[in-house]
Amino acid sequence: MSFKVGEKVVYPNHGVGVIERITTSEIGGANNSFYLLRLKSTESTVMVPIANAIEIGLRPPIKSTECDRLLRALEADFSNPPSDWKNRYKDFLEKMKTGCIFHVAEVLKNLTYLAQTKPLSFREKRMLERARYLVVSEMATVCRKADKAVEPLIDEALSKCCSRHTPRTIVSARSSAAVMH
Repeated sequence: MSFKVGEKVVYPNHGVGVIERITTSEIGGANNSFYLLRLKSTESTVMVPIANAIEIGLRPPIKSTECDRLLRALEADFSNPPSDWKNRYKDFLEKMKTGCIFHVAEVLKNLTYLAQTKPLSFREKRMLERARYLVVSEMATVCRKADKAVEPLIDEALSKCCSRHTPRTIVSARSSAAVMH
């Protein structure tokens, strides 16, 4: 997949950016072509080797028709993450690195729910903020709306998800109690 100058792309874990230039530089005696990408979040530029762009996870934003699917994914229940925060963090980090907005949405749901049930570690708080930013910014870009306009839609979907989610431990304890009576 190749991108053109002016095209919007998503850079994993950093969000939406725009291809400003396609340039060639000599590195280690070989000429390499790069996308010069300006990130929306920081206004910084990143050079992404064209040869590794797919491997790195550079991708086009989701289609506008997928915004409803993303909101439904945010509303849907989820399976409980590992209870050990180190394993959970590792799982979430892997999902974040994929760059897939639907994987990032899973992390956002899980961490939003966990934040309502207990204090998150510093790393998990940062990951929650990053996941939220990535989902909000991509959806806002795709829907051609301001971040502030899509945030209530995302918050409502997360609220529905969290209110409907029941941890397995509670469910199994309830069903055990029902069997005993």
